[in-house]
Amino acid sequence: MIEESVSLRMWKRFVQEGVLDSARLNKRISESWHRCKNGKVNPYEGKGRMILEGEAWELQKEKGRRLLELTLPQISRLSPFIRDVGMIALVIDPEGYVLSMQGEQRTLREAHAINFREGVRWTEDEVGTNAIGTALMAGEPIMINGTEHYSVASHSWSCSAAPIRDGNGTLIGVVDVSAPLARSHPQMMATVSSLACLIEQEWMKERQRDELELMRLAVEEPDEGERLWVVCNQDQRVVYASRGVRQAVRGWAEAPRDHVREAGFREGFQIPLFSLRHGGLIGYRIELIRSETRVRPHATGRAVSRVRFRGEAGTSRTFQFTLREVERIAPSDGNVVIYGESGTGKELIARAIHDSSPRAEGPFVAVNCGAVPRELMESELFGYEEGAFTGARRRGYRGKLAQADGGTLFLDEIGEIPHAMQVALLRVLQERKVTPIGSAEEIPVNVRVIAATHRNLRQLVKEGTFREDLYYRLHVLPVTVPPLRERKEDIPFLIRHYCGQNGFALELPVDVMEELLAYDWPGNIRELFNVLERMRVSPREEWKRFLSEAVQPECSPGLPPQSAATPPSPRPPLTFREQLEKNVIVRALEKSNGSASAAAEMLGIPRSTFYRKLKKYQL
Repeated sequence: MIEESVSLRMWKRFVQEGVLDSARLNKRISESWHRCKNGKVNPYEGKGRMILEGEAWELQKEKGRRLLELTLPQISRLSPFIRDVGMIALVIDPEGYVLSMQGEQRTLREAHAINFREGVRWTEDEVGTNAIGTALMAGEPIMINGTEHYSVASHSWSCSAAPIRDGNGTLIGVVDVSAPLARSHPQMMATVSSLACLIEQEWMKERQRDELELMRLAVEEPDEGERLWVVCNQDQRVVYASRGVRQAVRGWAEAPRDHVREAGFREGFQIPLFSLRHGGLIGYRIELIRSETRVRPHATGRAVSRVRFRGEAGTSRTFQFTLREVERIAPSDGNVVIYGESGTGKELIARAIHDSSPRAEGPFVAVNCGAVPRELMESELFGYEEGAFTGARRRGYRGKLAQADGGTLFLDEIGEIPHAMQVALLRVLQERKVTPIGSAEEIPVNVRVIAATHRNLRQLVKEGTFREDLYYRLHVLPVTVPPLRERKEDIPFLIRHYCGQNGFALELPVDVMEELLAYDWPGNIRELFNVLERMRVSPREEWKRFLSEAVQPECSPGLPPQSAATPPSPRPPLTFREQLEKNVIVRALEKSNGSASAAAEMLGIPRSTFYRKLKKYQL
């Protein structure tokens, strides 16, 4: 057991009176205590408060995926030692969130008792002075024992943490080894320092492998005509340039990105490049223009999927993941539910599943359940015999289920289907037979059903508006289509695709393209194409005004702004994810002393996007 270096009496005097004998306390700990005191951290609490769950937790883990992939193998080598002596090892991202925690089970249970667990934010402002949070603040390894912790919840713990940095010295995470004070080990600090060193070495090796892969991707790019472009690594240095740039820019190799701009070029589209080995971002391909500030919506990208997709796949990881899911489930004959917001292209995904399946030679029949009147739904799906009812066609009607025989029936907006029809549809799915209205004859049908909805079917089941047995019949292979705001790097590809498909070209100035990339597109791809059509018929000089109207959710195009006398409608409460984003923006503003430009740069987002989010969160 390591003897405490700070007496409980000294801790009590500081938290009660603010008096501290700094000569008897490590300088970093003393500084941290004062930060906690000034930040009004409660010293009598100290249990984890900010714990991510669900989608927010998955997003946070995805952000730290590369850190985990490089760190966990190093920790696993020391796992026998860590478990034998009763310790736990943790990986923490630069924001202070615990991404991984593993070790001896009894110690893990004791850690969970104070909410010291995966997903928790373990920083000074959350739980007071601690090895993780203080290492993040000080940027150096530190060990904190017992009452050196500012909050009483951690007084029975001994923790050592060390920052992990990349080749440029940028903090990429923290590794920590902790144990209850009674089971603390004299080698904890040496262990965590060695771990950090090994991880940094592995990080450098991985970056070198990324550089080689980036070079291979760059040299495979066609280099013909007058097109000008460069490929930059994550450090924003040029690793490859097209012939025209090489001829115009001296010393381009390994030059900073700014050096190319200073040589008389302006940047157009920026396309992220992802590793084929690990799927992570490894660099950017940047279209350049000489002096004119006009950019054609043209870019090249590779879809990672072999799916027969009739739309534009782009390069975003989120949509490539969807296409991989399509590729996985297409050969099956199981029913599918496609989830996604309105305007994301759910029917295109349904067609891709059909076109990539053994049923590709059969018919693809689509029905929008939300557009068919309830009283006509039965005849639309099941068909009817001649004279079945007043107004029936002379020779009857072959329903959509029969039309789709041997192929795929796509039921869009399945959540809108009437309850009575749910029963009838369930029977067809079970028995594979359909009886037209006015007929006693059952017709065998062989169809695969693909349903789509923008609603939560499970929630509809709980509310009693959607049958649970039908839900399980349909929800065999679920697929989610991401909204456009989560695949913004695909916007240049979508613009090119739509313009080419409709036989026109738009030359988009860089600032216009930045506006399109900054907007969150609540109407998704359908809204984007609507904007392109309006741009197509609008004079170029009106585009800026038009865009400022088109992308403002508060004021619909063509309508006057809301009267100042009209009280604004109450805003819906923020989602958990929005609250997290708001907190990040507030912290960035605090660190930049209120400078929006500096905060935007700190977060790595365009200023136009940052200002839009300030308005959204009323900051």
